[in-house]
Amino acid sequence: MENQARENEDKPVIGISLGDINGIGPEVVIKALNDQRLVNHFTPVVYGSTKVLSFYRKALKMDDFNYSQVKNDKGFHPRRINVVNCWQEMMNIEIGAETPEGGTSAFLALEKATDDLKAGLIDAVVTAPINKNNIQREDFNFPGHTEYLAHKFEVKESLMMMVSGTMRVGVATGHMPLKEVSTALDKELLRTKIKLMIQSLKHDFGIIKPKIAVLGLNPHAGEEGLLGNEENDMIIPLINEFKDKGNLIFGPFPSDGFFGLGTFQKYDGVMAMYHDQGLAPFKALAFESGVNFTAGLPVIRTSPDHGTAYNIAGKGQANESSMREAIYLALDVLKSRKELVS
Repeated sequence: MENQARENEDKPVIGISLGDINGIGPEVVIKALNDQRLVNHFTPVVYGSTKVLSFYRKALKMDDFNYSQVKNDKGFHPRRINVVNCWQEMMNIEIGAETPEGGTSAFLALEKATDDLKAGLIDAVVTAPINKNNIQREDFNFPGHTEYLAHKFEVKESLMMMVSGTMRVGVATGHMPLKEVSTALDKELLRTKIKLMIQSLKHDFGIIKPKIAVLGLNPHAGEEGLLGNEENDMIIPLINEFKDKGNLIFGPFPSDGFFGLGTFQKYDGVMAMYHDQGLAPFKALAFESGVNFTAGLPVIRTSPDHGTAYNIAGKGQANESSMREAIYLALDVLKSRKELVS
């Protein structure tokens, strides 16, 4: 059923899942949304618990943070911060601790937000950090948000992209042990991931002719076969295949020099071969402003690029910049997709 509150308001509705209630998720959500001017541009819907928000509002001494509890079948208020209670049972908050309740609450908030995203009640979802260990259960047997959402929306392949003002870094093999990367990485997978990046840069970021850099798998991009054959046997032929079809794609580049010399600034997108190859330099250069974006989904999902940070939870030390940027990116992608179909 169409959200009734949207009949008279053209503003986007952005869902925000609260994440692990013992981590910094609630804090960065409160801080990011505490500027009331934001509701002039979009309608925020927080999926979690009013009790959790009340607890952290008091702990952080942010009494001016106001919100309204809603039932989404009654419609979201377009000029307020809406909160959907995703569980009724008591959830003990143990700041900074990894607990079963932290995982359960994170899953319930994510599940409800995902259901509403599928139903069209919200336009995008921004996910606060989860603990990939305590969230595991029968309904969540995934390495992270990316894989869960790909499953829920029946997408065979998606692409985890880290986004900041100067970088868009995709990761070909995502969340997997390093020892499995070389086996999992084949020409078909890499071809699919590069296609997803090209499509996303065009449709989600409005770049008509994206320029993409591809990193090598091995040190020094294989050193012409001396340090590995993947570059000569797979990556270079695949780059040439894309070039033959008119794409601006270059490489393979050794990762260390590519980021160390600032070469990444010359490209619209960078395809890394494995998780830490892309995320380590990205976070070193853009930790407080970085956003995790899932490309290849029919819906929009973003997330701050940090984890639960139990060590600083509840202390008022968490920086909300990445959460704020995740919200802004969701709005930008939504605008880009609407312009594409208009």
